[in-house]
Amino acid sequence: MDRLFGSLGDLSRHFWRFNIVGIIGIGVQLAVLTALANGLRINYLLATMIAVEVAVLHNFAWHQKWTWVDRLAESRGEVAARFLWFNLTNGGLSIIGNLILMRIFVGKVHLHLILANIMTIGICWLANFLLSDRVVFRMRAA
Repeated sequence: MDRLFGSLGDLSRHFWRFNIVGIIGIGVQLAVLTALANGLRINYLLATMIAVEVAVLHNFAWHQKWTWVDRLAESRGEVAARFLWFNLTNGGLSIIGNLILMRIFVGKVHLHLILANIMTIGICWLANFLLSDRVVFRMRAA
């Protein structure tokens, strides 16, 4: 099993780095959401979708260079494939999850925009870590 998923120490290090990058990414997402929804008066769902994608791009760059630095891509093609997989998995889950949950939390329950967005991020968090660790940045079998 270590050959496929690494050691428990590796998993722990990846988990904590993932969370640090994610916390910074939350700041990026909330700043973009606030600027678009409150500053430019863009519809909160469109603003959410754009803000999530900006955070996804930010997070991918840091995960590639820092979180999973021990699982370096061997070519530009592999980086491009990871980028695509990260957008399809983490990005897809985050955008769809955020749109559905924001529609419920803001549109139906009438929660504050930022509180609702923080709640949606929390709901998607663990699934995004597992998708990153097991799919996007998975180790190659020896």
